[in-house]
Amino acid sequence: MKSFVNQSKKNELKPWLKKCWCIPPKQNAHFVAHMEDVLDVYHRPRDERYPVVCHDEFCKQLLGEIREAQGVQPGQPARQDCEYVRHGSASAFVMYAPLEGRREVFVSEKGTRTSQDYAHALEFMATMFPSAEKIILVEDNLNTHCDASLYATFSAQKARDLANRFERHHSPKHGSWLNIAESEISALVRTGLTDRIETLDEFRQQLAAVVQRRNLSGAKTNWQFRSEDARVKLHSIYPSLQS
Repeated sequence: MKSFVNQSKKNELKPWLKKCWCIPPKQNAHFVAHMEDVLDVYHRPRDERYPVVCHDEFCKQLLGEIREAQGVQPGQPARQDCEYVRHGSASAFVMYAPLEGRREVFVSEKGTRTSQDYAHALEFMATMFPSAEKIILVEDNLNTHCDASLYATFSAQKARDLANRFERHHSPKHGSWLNIAESEISALVRTGLTDRIETLDEFRQQLAAVVQRRNLSGAKTNWQFRSEDARVKLHSIYPSLQS
C-alpha cells in the first residue's frame, strides 16, 4: 500500500515544477567539439602568462519599496510590502579566473550590456592581467561575444590590439553548465545581493562588497569533469561513426 501511495504521488501533475535540458536531445558533433575544447582548457596547468578567465553576464531588476521596509527586531522578522516599484534593470559582466581564485565585475555607465558595453568589459578584463601574453577567455555564444564588438567601439588599431590579448573558447548551445562563471554568478547573487535593489549605484556597491569578500577568502573552483568522462557519461550525444 505504501509503495502504491508513493508511486501515485510521483505520477501527480506538478505544474509549478519545470526541468530544463542542459545537453542536446540527440547526437551533436558541434556540441561535442565545443564541449571538449572548453574541458581541455580547464585542465591546462596554471600559467601566469596564460591565465584562464571565464566570463558571463547577468541581469538584475531594480525594485524600489512602496513603503519603508522594517529590519529584524527581537521576536519579529524583517518586513517589507509585497508591492514594489520597478526602476528598470541593471546588467553586470562577471570575470572569474578559477585557478587564481579571483573575480571582478564590470558594470557599464548605464548598466546595460550592448556590444559597446561588452567591448569596454574586455578592455577592463585586459587590465586584470597586464603582463599576460594571452588571456584564455571562456564565454558563451552570445552574438556580442566577438571581435566585431571591439571594432564597433574602438579605433581599428585599438580593436586589433585588444583582440590579440585574448584566445577565445566558446561554450556550445545547451552548454551553459560548461562556463564556470555561471556558478560564480550564482554565488555572488546568493551571498551578496539583496532581493530588492533600487538604484544602479546600490547595485554596484553590493557587487563590489561581495566580490571583495570572495576574493579575500580565496575561493577557487576545482573542476573535475574531463573529456574522458564526457565520452562515457554523455556517450549518447557523440556521433556514431559508420565503419
